[in-house]
Amino acid sequence: MKVLVAVKRVIDYNVKIRVKPDHTDVDLTNVKMAMNPFCEIAVEEAVRLKEKGVATEVVAVTIGPKAAQEQLRTALALGADLAIHVETDEKVESLAVAKLLAKVVEQEQPGLVILGKQAIDTDNNQTGQMLAALVGLPQGTFASELKADNDKLQVTREIDGGLQTVELTLPAIVTTDLRLNEPRYAKLPDIMKAKKKPMAVTTPAELGVAVTSQVKVLKVEPPAERQGGIKVGSVDELIEKLKNETKVL
Repeated sequence: MKVLVAVKRVIDYNVKIRVKPDHTDVDLTNVKMAMNPFCEIAVEEAVRLKEKGVATEVVAVTIGPKAAQEQLRTALALGADLAIHVETDEKVESLAVAKLLAKVVEQEQPGLVILGKQAIDTDNNQTGQMLAALVGLPQGTFASELKADNDKLQVTREIDGGLQTVELTLPAIVTTDLRLNEPRYAKLPDIMKAKKKPMAVTTPAELGVAVTSQVKVLKVEPPAERQGGIKVGSVDELIEKLKNETKVL
């Protein structure tokens, strides 16, 4: 079974985000970039399925500028066999990403597609669900455990009330939650080997997908500075402050 894993290039989660002085966007100048943490989990799960003998090939795919090949090489170092780069300098929104991935799915015919449940930059949590709708495949979102059995896949999902287990008929789409696994670190020999692994490059135009943005960013602002807490002497004083100062009651 071939497993297709989507990865995204985002600002490293350890970096403090800066907003441009004109408030038009986030400032990416000299900012460290990395693979989206949920995508790391997706890659790890695909590699584990291969190590168990469930998967025979792991293909990593990303959509973005040429610099995004760095994240594909990371996926290759972690155990993916080959990579596909859909190169574009446009800011690609969730639906366009799903349409591009649908074209890749059509070409590659994977038995399983694994994506992170969301990216830490846009935080939309949309692409996996949109992709499932476009390609007409069953989906298991927010996965915290996967069990493969022939042409069936049991997905334990994180839901508000606890855990839910669903059974999908392969091929299928899965999006990963935090508790699915703990990603490994790439070893130096694997990083060197990744440089020789194949990487195919295509464009949205070659795939026949328009990526023109349908959403206009009006303004970007950093979150308000958090104020220090205070102590109150009694319940009555707390209620008084909640009513008259914070206006939450």
